Amino acid sequence: MRLGTWNVLHGAATATGPVDLPLFTDAVGALDVDVLGLQEVDRAQPRSGEADLTKVAAEAMGATEYRFAPTLHGVPGAWAPAPDGEPGDTPAYGVALLSRFPVSAWRVVTLPRLPRDVPLVLGHPRRLVVVRDEPRTALAARVEAPQGPVTVVTTHLSFIPGWNLHQLRHLVRALRDETPLVVTGDLNLGVRRARLGSGLRGLVSGRTFPAEAPRRQIDHLLGRGVVASTPRVHHPPLSDHRALSATVVPAP
Repeated sequence: MRLGTWNVLHGAATATGPVDLPLFTDAVGALDVDVLGLQEVDRAQPRSGEADLTKVAAEAMGATEYRFAPTLHGVPGAWAPAPDGEPGDTPAYGVALLSRFPVSAWRVVTLPRLPRDVPLVLGHPRRLVVVRDEPRTALAARVEAPQGPVTVVTTHLSFIPGWNLHQLRHLVRALRDETPLVVTGDLNLGVRRARLGSGLRGLVSGRTFPAEAPRRQIDHLLGRGVVASTPRVHHPPLSDHRALSATVVPAP
C-alpha cells in the first residue's frame, strides 16, 4: 500500500491564508496514496469555510475509512482543549487519518503535555518569548492492507525541544505491541533524533520544511516490521510543509 503524510496548514497557502478548498482537494488527490496522515486539520472553522477538511480529503483520495482526532476546539484566538464526547460539528483542530483499505480497529493515544510555560528564543530577529504548548494526540488505525495488516499512526508533536522527543518515546511505548507499525506525521524533530528516539527505521529521506526552500526534514514516515520502496517527497501548492510518501508492505 502507498502511505503518505502531510501537514496541511488548515488548507492554506501560508499561515495567514487564504484557504483554497478546490486546490486542497486537488493536492490531496495528486498524492495518490492509499493511507494518508494529515496534521493541522480544521473542522467547521470559519477560516476554512467551515468545511470538514477530513471529509474533503477522504472524498478527494477515495478513502472509505477516515477519522479526525481533535486536540483543540473553538476558533483561533479562543482555543481550548478538546473535551471528551464533543459534538461532531463544533469548530475544532487536530489530526486525521484516512484509508482506502478497511480498518479493523481505531485508537487515540493522548500524548504528555508540558504543564508549564517555557522560554524559547524564536523569530527573526531572534527574541526570547514565553510559550505554552497545545495538547497533542496520535491517531492509530489497524489497516487491513492486501499484503497483510499494518498499524498506521499519525501525530503532530510539540515544537518545544526535548518535549517532542519525550512525546515520541511515549507514543512508541504505547504501541510496543503493534507490529508491523508505521508512524507518520510532523514530529518537529530532525532525522537523527526522530529515528534514534523512536527506535524505528526511517522510510523516506528528504527535506520538508519550509516548503518553498526546505532546509530540514521534520516530517517523517518511521517503520517497524515493514519494507518500504519508492520513497518520494511531494511539493503540493499549499501549506508550509512538503508531503512524503512510500510504498510499504509487511516484512517477510
